[in-house]
Amino acid sequence: MTETGRGIQEVVRRIRGEFLEMPGLRLTSNQARRLWCLDEMACEAVLGALVDACFLARTRDGAFVLKDGNSPADLASVVRPPSGSLTQPSPQSRRSS
Repeated sequence: MTETGRGIQEVVRRIRGEFLEMPGLRLTSNQARRLWCLDEMACEAVLGALVDACFLARTRDGAFVLKDGNSPADLASVVRPPSGSLTQPSPQSRRSS
C-alpha cells in the first residue's frame, strides 16, 4: 500500500472514531476540513466515501451526521459469529432472549 493510501486510511479511521465517540456530532464540510486539517478535495472524498458506506448521512443542509444504526449502542447489538463476519440477530433469537 502506498504512503498516501495509509494516510487516507488513517484519516478515515480517525473520522469514524470521532463520530462513534460523539454520536451527536454534526459537521459541515468546512468544519470537518478545519477539524481534521484536510483540503477540500480530500475532505469531500473521505466524507463522501463514508456516506457511500452508509456510515454517515448528509442532512438537507449539507451537514454530515452518524447514520442511524451506527451508534456504539447499535453496534453492540451486532452478533459476531465464529467466522468473524457480522450479522444481525434474527427476530426469533431476539424474542427468546
